[in-house]
Amino acid sequence: MSAGSERRPDARAAAGPAGLLAVFAHPDDEALLAGGLLARHAATGARTAVVTATWAPGSCRAGELADSLAALGVREPPRTLGHADHRVPASAPGRSRWCDVPLDEAVGHLVAHIREVRPETVVTHDAYGQLTGHPDHRYTHRMVMLAVTAAGLGHLYPEAGEPWQPRAVRLATHPHSAVAELGELLAGVGKSVLSVPDAHVTDTVDVRPWSGRKWAAILAHRSQAEGERALPAILSRLPQETRNRLLGTEYYTRVTLGPAVP
Repeated sequence: MSAGSERRPDARAAAGPAGLLAVFAHPDDEALLAGGLLARHAATGARTAVVTATWAPGSCRAGELADSLAALGVREPPRTLGHADHRVPASAPGRSRWCDVPLDEAVGHLVAHIREVRPETVVTHDAYGQLTGHPDHRYTHRMVMLAVTAAGLGHLYPEAGEPWQPRAVRLATHPHSAVAELGELLAGVGKSVLSVPDAHVTDTVDVRPWSGRKWAAILAHRSQAEGERALPAILSRLPQETRNRLLGTEYYTRVTLGPAVP
């Protein structure tokens, strides 16, 4: 394959089921925002991997992340960048906050994972950063959108492996019409609610068949489920019927990527 080109479609098909790489800011984002999609994809036997930007390996939340992925059926171990959470410097002692990492360095981190996993689809945060607009979520979105293009260009980050161009990015999001109940719950603990016009949603995914795995993955984040203001804790206090309704559908905006330019 020439530098910067993408594989021929038949070569991709011969490589097996389409792979998926999810890139999120924090442990628990993968379960809350895309747990159903990840469980469904992993159940097909296709390669499924997750990159998490914050919390150091060996920290309590890194261990919870490993348990979450196991609950979702993701066979690959977590890929952690190990930077500090914007609001929790102790999450990665001695490391910079993820949202303070220089742009070129951050993109290079993600390009290396994209080229190693070689996914057809990358899943990440939307531009708002889902509901609360966390700075780490917004920064992850920006870095992923840059990295999916850079990963297919052979002259960029040559040390990161052979170029690979994903076909699409799925941005986990929330439409205006579906956030009233969840928004009220978040507002009750002083959190903001950001959603997108319904027309921005391209993929509405019924994940009820995987709701058991998704909820087990959320509960695996014990430090969050046992608190007060974190979403896993809020969901834990709800009746099961209400919780199932809130978690049974996932929403995405699909961005289709063109072939890489040499």
